[in-house]
Amino acid sequence: MRDLKIPEQRHPEKARRPDNPQPKKPSWIRVKAPGGKGYADTARIMRENKLVTVCEEAGCPNVGECWSQGHATMMIMGEVCTRACTFCNIATGKPPEALDAFEPGRVADAVSKLGLKHVVITSVDRDDIEDGGAEHFAQTIRAIRHRSPGTTIEILTPDFIRCDPSVLEQVVEARPDVFNHNLETVPGLYPEVRPGARYFHSLRLLQRVKELDPSMFTKSGIMVGLGEERQAVVQVMEDMRAADIDFLTIGQYLQPTPKHHRVDRFVHPDEFAAYEKAAYGKGFLMVSATPLTRSSYHAGDDFARLREARKRKLGIA
Repeated sequence: MRDLKIPEQRHPEKARRPDNPQPKKPSWIRVKAPGGKGYADTARIMRENKLVTVCEEAGCPNVGECWSQGHATMMIMGEVCTRACTFCNIATGKPPEALDAFEPGRVADAVSKLGLKHVVITSVDRDDIEDGGAEHFAQTIRAIRHRSPGTTIEILTPDFIRCDPSVLEQVVEARPDVFNHNLETVPGLYPEVRPGARYFHSLRLLQRVKELDPSMFTKSGIMVGLGEERQAVVQVMEDMRAADIDFLTIGQYLQPTPKHHRVDRFVHPDEFAAYEKAAYGKGFLMVSATPLTRSSYHAGDDFARLREARKRKLGIA
C-alpha cells in the first residue's frame, strides 16, 4: 500500500532523478502559515465529505488565505494522476480505484455547507478511463446545480487527449459558467515540463469549447520561472486570443521538492505587471498576473469582474 505522504512513493517516477536545488524565495513570494477558525471549518467540511482538494495536494501557497474565507478548490476522481508532469506535486501512478459514483453528491453537499457563491472543481488526469472522466465532471456540475442553484461553477479539466473528441460535448452540455484548462507553459518546454500533453491539443480543446457554446467563458493559465523566454510568453497570449480565450492567469512556478523541475528564476512583480498590461492590450476580458496567482485564486471575485467586462464590451449597462 502506497503512503502518499512519502515523496518517493508519491512520485515514484521522480525518485531516481538528481536533486535540483530549491532557491530561497524572495520577499514577494512569502505567505503566512495557514490557521484560524475559518481554515479549520473548511478543513472539517472537506474531511467530513471525504473530499480531496488541489489546495492541499498541489501544495498551493494560498491555502491559508482561501480556506480561512471558506474557499477551496475540490479535486475529483481520486488523488492519483496518470500523468507525470515534472512541475506538479499531485501523486502519480495508476489510480487504485474506479470513479466514486457518490462523489458528485458529496461535492454538492460541501458546496452547500460552505455557502459558496462560486466554486472551482478540478481533477487528476484519468487516462485509465475511456472518457477521461468527462461524464463524472458533468454529473458533478449537475449535482451542484441541484443543491445550490445560485452558485456559479468553474471547472478546471484535463485535456482528454486519449478520448474520443465527443467527450468534450458532455462537459459543455452540463453548462459550467467557466471552462478552464491550463496550458501550463510555453510550447518549447512541453517535452520537459508536460511530456504527456500536447500544446496545440490543449489550445484546440479550449477553442472547441467556444465553438460548442460561444457564451461560455474560457480560461487558461501558465506558470513562469520554468526557463521560458519573454517573447514565448507573449506568443502564448497571441495563441490564446486566436482561440478566443477570455481569461488569462500567469503565476510564479514554485518547486515542490528537489526532485521536481528546477526554478529557473523568480520573476519580479514588475514583469508580471508588464505581462498583465500586454495581455489586456491583446483583448483578454480578464487577466490575473502576479507571483502568487493560481488558477482558482480569488476565482469568485474574478468571475464577477469577468462578467462585468463582457457586459462593457457588449455595451450592456
